[in-house]
Amino acid sequence: MSTLSLERLDSISQIAAEQWDSLIPSGYPFLRHGFLQALEASGSVCAATGWQPAHRVVRADGRLAGLMPLYLKSHSYGEYVFDFQWADAWERAGRRYYPKALSAVPFSPVQGPRLLAQDAQVAGCLLDDLDLELHEGQVSGLHLLFNDGREDAWLAERGWLLRLGCQFHWLNRGYRCFDDFLAACNSRKRKNFRRERERILGAGIEFQWLAGQEITPADWERFYPFYAATYLKRGRRPYLTPEFFPLLGAGVAESVRLVFARHWGRDVAGALFLVGDDCLYGRYWGCLEEYDSLHFETCFYQGMERCIAEGLQRFDAGAQGEHKLLRGFEPVLTRSWHRLQPGLHEAVADYLQQEREGVREYQQDAMAYLPYRRAEQGPAAGIS
Repeated sequence: MSTLSLERLDSISQIAAEQWDSLIPSGYPFLRHGFLQALEASGSVCAATGWQPAHRVVRADGRLAGLMPLYLKSHSYGEYVFDFQWADAWERAGRRYYPKALSAVPFSPVQGPRLLAQDAQVAGCLLDDLDLELHEGQVSGLHLLFNDGREDAWLAERGWLLRLGCQFHWLNRGYRCFDDFLAACNSRKRKNFRRERERILGAGIEFQWLAGQEITPADWERFYPFYAATYLKRGRRPYLTPEFFPLLGAGVAESVRLVFARHWGRDVAGALFLVGDDCLYGRYWGCLEEYDSLHFETCFYQGMERCIAEGLQRFDAGAQGEHKLLRGFEPVLTRSWHRLQPGLHEAVADYLQQEREGVREYQQDAMAYLPYRRAEQGPAAGIS
């Protein structure tokens, strides 16, 4: 049996990139050392912003055998799995909800691995350490968001609570071009999609795509005002600093895609995408001038065409947005897992049992709003 040792990291820089990345699936950019390093080095993720890095790694006989990205949170913003009511109830009971321990990709509701371990013994070592912090009252709860399922058995065995959510993903069913997608839709929706795209074409707007090493520091300077505008229009500060984006471009260059909408030579909108093995992830977008259907074209139709061009099977355009349903994005169930202090844990368990039933019903009802001809419509993606 291997001798296991656990380390707590205050920064991702405390472990070599090649070691950390050796356990990260190569086609998943959001947990790669370069991505997490960009968040921390830019000041976007730190104690001052409410995201104190507290990563865990386990070594077996000195060799890296397991890891978990982890943060101590002093609030619940930037997570996309909402527990504000839990926090309010716990604090009204005279207890402290923050800090809490969170395993997630900051500001990115993207599904993927969260606990990476070579075997159950290594996973147990990681989870034992978290359980100890919970038992000692250092945190009010343990939260693992948007995982891809590989951790489910380990978490369920220890009494973690499953929470379901719903996102909308577009599936590339072997389309050779955008017209193939249109052909799969009913005639009324097909006409609507064409009309939306014709509005942008008629307005004289063109699109410039940049990938990887093509993207220069000047391009990131072009993009940041669009990203920031989305938050400033709502009276909020952007989560990510200007320094994050060039660091991202350097850290995971092969995964980055930028698109700019240009009107007569002027940038009027921009969007950032990341590419995985078989998935396009739409992350951030913004515009400084309003044009009819510009959001749909920049964030959805351009992304669909990019999936087709690069042979990607799935397009995850981000959280929320029922308007995505009408444009062919299918309802997909997402997971998160939670283990809380006694008293709160039992109350949340009762709530989540009812919520899971409601989310599953919502997913099934949402299928009726998809634009596809019935023969083309696939089954809803489910979680048992």
